[in-house]
Amino acid sequence: MQENQTNAVNEEEQLIEQAKIRREKLAKLQAEGNNPYHHVKYPVDADSATIKADFEQYEGKTVCLAGRMMSRRIMGKASFSHIADRSGNIQIYVTRQDIGEENYMSYKKDYDIGDIVGFKGYVFKTQTGEVSVHVQELVMLSKALLPLPEKYNGLQNQDLKYRLRHLDLIMNDDVKKTFRVRSQILKEIRAYLDGLGYLEVDTPTLLTLEIGADARPFKTHHNALDLDMYMRIETELFLKRLIVGGLDKVYEVGRIFRNEGMDAFHNPEFTTIEMYQAYSDYFDMMDLIEDLYKTVTQKVCGTLDITYQGTEIHMGDWTRMTMIEAVKKYAGVDYNDWATDADAVAAAKAKGVELEQDNPTKGHVLIAFFEAFVEDNLIQPTVIYDYPVENSPLAKRKQSDPAFTERFEYFIYGHEYGNAFSELNDPIDQKQRMVKQVEAKRAKGNKDAQIDEDFINALEYGLPPTGGLGMGLDRFVMLLTDSSTIRDVILFPTMKPKK
Repeated sequence: MQENQTNAVNEEEQLIEQAKIRREKLAKLQAEGNNPYHHVKYPVDADSATIKADFEQYEGKTVCLAGRMMSRRIMGKASFSHIADRSGNIQIYVTRQDIGEENYMSYKKDYDIGDIVGFKGYVFKTQTGEVSVHVQELVMLSKALLPLPEKYNGLQNQDLKYRLRHLDLIMNDDVKKTFRVRSQILKEIRAYLDGLGYLEVDTPTLLTLEIGADARPFKTHHNALDLDMYMRIETELFLKRLIVGGLDKVYEVGRIFRNEGMDAFHNPEFTTIEMYQAYSDYFDMMDLIEDLYKTVTQKVCGTLDITYQGTEIHMGDWTRMTMIEAVKKYAGVDYNDWATDADAVAAAKAKGVELEQDNPTKGHVLIAFFEAFVEDNLIQPTVIYDYPVENSPLAKRKQSDPAFTERFEYFIYGHEYGNAFSELNDPIDQKQRMVKQVEAKRAKGNKDAQIDEDFINALEYGLPPTGGLGMGLDRFVMLLTDSSTIRDVILFPTMKPKK
């Protein structure tokens, strides 16, 4: 422990000393009239990846690039550096003869690893075959006052990687790739939905009431209105109002906020994509999400067979089971054998399944069995449908069995990735369920929970039969980038501040 503390102190002292030296170099440059922060733009006309990919087209041609100096090798009158730009990195060859004695000496003495530089020169290959730029003009565009982590060890501390994402991106190409893939995934999802005639919309993030749903919201205060407000926990209720209004196919890429726990699959701030289609049902949503996942996976990964955390996932093969079927398969109990709620509770006790409710129903017990025995076994893409009405307050009841709803969730690698309904469009039934939600919350001490009367009012004007679905974007990105934690796919995950 003492040795670690000593090493940490020594590293901090070295950092302070290096920062001091860099500030002295900056002061020298500024005193000489070469303030690197004066540049407002630089005429970049090429990038490293394109030059390397099309070397025959660029060989001998003059190009202008800019980027961060990641290495430097001084060799007397000539030197080499590697410069990282937006697309990769490229080697530059710098000589005293080409840029002049004064500039070359400044490059040797005043420039540091991490500085942002601009350079102009012609493209060639070195004797070792490396595509490079023979520099004829070199200018410092921004002085880095803090040193980068040591090249070969990089930025290893996971906590620092999340806190200093800018540094993580500088040092780790794989991190850049993850967020480029995230952008591509979102682009492909939008293209897929747009191609089906969906309209992308934006709905409010700040709400004037806390709805009765289970998720706990963040609370804030609007000073001008002297009104408590809540960050949204979903986009659902506003999107359904748009269906009432005649926008028959809508979706929203929405930032969601939930004041709850944090783990590998949960961050208080995350992104969902919710979509609603009039005159459809939950089976239509099953078809849509399966095809969407297949389409996006193929375009992003080039295959439907991917590997996640060492496990082969076959995105082209989806299984569908009712919750009753799944519990019977994995827990060995049959919902249909329970004649009464008491029978269900007895079955739970026999299997050691804990129940949270004071007066659990058969539906509550079925859900508990599913969570205890089924979820972890759903490794390959699986749709679980027909959920008990007890945990589906916004879904339409099944005509053939009103104890169940037309709802499904889909699971991959033992985790839920999305949730869908045949939407409840009976305003009377909807209000009754919302009343029960609010009463349950208030019974637990939450006096802020309210019924969204504006939403009920919208339903009273008539919501057509509608299928709706919400998917977690972050989890989908985790899957396609083989990331073990949600923090790896959110640029700036929520972190407890450090002193």
